[in-house]
Amino acid sequence: MTDYGNIVERYRLQLDKALLHFEYSLKKIAQLPTHPDQLDEESLETWESFSSRFSRVVDLFLTKYLRARVLENDPGFRGSVRDFANQGEKLGLLSSADQWMALRELRNIEAHTYEDDLEKFLGLLKKSAPLLRNLRSLIP
Repeated sequence: MTDYGNIVERYRLQLDKALLHFEYSLKKIAQLPTHPDQLDEESLETWESFSSRFSRVVDLFLTKYLRARVLENDPGFRGSVRDFANQGEKLGLLSSADQWMALRELRNIEAHTYEDDLEKFLGLLKKSAPLLRNLRSLIP
């Protein structure tokens, strides 16, 4: 029998560490511009680090931590990431599955961002950052 309690704890610790890195990067981008013409190489590198850390937190939460929490409650549950998010919402583990799926979409487009979309993408990351900062309230 799978010990989901230990699995959940392992992912919680990983998520906590990822959130520390994310918050560090968030402080670094707080005053950076989002328009590509205003970004030098150092600023771009800082934004790329933030984007990567944003994606890692979203990934860890949805595909590892939330999945383990749902399975801890119902070991027979099967489905897609969307199904696990919906189930997590039903269990009160997150307030909005749609909101988290939108964050996952940001994570998915990270690798496909072109300069035309860069300002919009960076703005969306910055706007969505408070949702990830509040993640600690979802992980006991």
